[in-house]
Amino acid sequence: MAALRTPASLVSGCATVLLVGMTLAGCGGGSGKDDAAGRSQDTRAAVKKAGVPSAAPAPVKGDDFGCLTPAQAMAGSVVFKSATGAPTGGFLTGSGNTGIVLAHQADGNVCQWKDKAVELGKAGFRVLAVNSTTDDEAAEIEGAAATLRAEGAWKLLLMGASKGGTATLQAATRMPLKPDAVVALSAPERYGSMDAREAVENLTVPVLYMAGDQDGTFTTAARELSGASAKAPENRLVQVKGTAAHGVALLATPANWDTVLAFLKKYCT
Repeated sequence: MAALRTPASLVSGCATVLLVGMTLAGCGGGSGKDDAAGRSQDTRAAVKKAGVPSAAPAPVKGDDFGCLTPAQAMAGSVVFKSATGAPTGGFLTGSGNTGIVLAHQADGNVCQWKDKAVELGKAGFRVLAVNSTTDDEAAEIEGAAATLRAEGAWKLLLMGASKGGTATLQAATRMPLKPDAVVALSAPERYGSMDAREAVENLTVPVLYMAGDQDGTFTTAARELSGASAKAPENRLVQVKGTAAHGVALLATPANWDTVLAFLKKYCT
């Protein structure tokens, strides 16, 4: 166990880095796309109006989750409150004005996302990988989103795998301050009490669905969820040919990871 330390000060934008064989252009400037500066100011005002806490989580005893190095645990192991007030652990890394919440599969924990969290952090994103321990993973994701907002993330992205994808889709539609985009990897339409199929009918933010084309019911679920997301301004369905790779495992293929990175890049500051 290592003591949590308050994260370092934020820096603006996504840094320009070489990642997985491709150049991930900085998110902070140069594109001139739409009215990004104006939208950023509007989002700041919306965050304040929504009453998002202005202080980072207080230092607490964190843990390494079985995969963090001592340095990572000391710098990034956090405990925050879910939307229902339940203490929730997570790994916080990176910096910047765009936050990304990562939600793991039913058979995993925060370690499932650790390596990708570190990569995204180096790319200039502020990342919080959730360690889900309650029956309400959507509430944990909402709490993680509020934590990133408190850390200074004016733009917010959500990404979940399998059960975490279902929870991410549900959280995205019930959060008072909506995320800027969502990625769901191999998400089932329903898991326990969560019903993503019903939730996505009200999804009004860009979404990327990805699943292997040989992943059985998860392949079908990706098509069904995409078909039901009629209100999403961008609704992208990627069915990866010739694979039954599931959830986070899809991202082990560089082309799939590049696709996800490109989608995330579009919606960072």
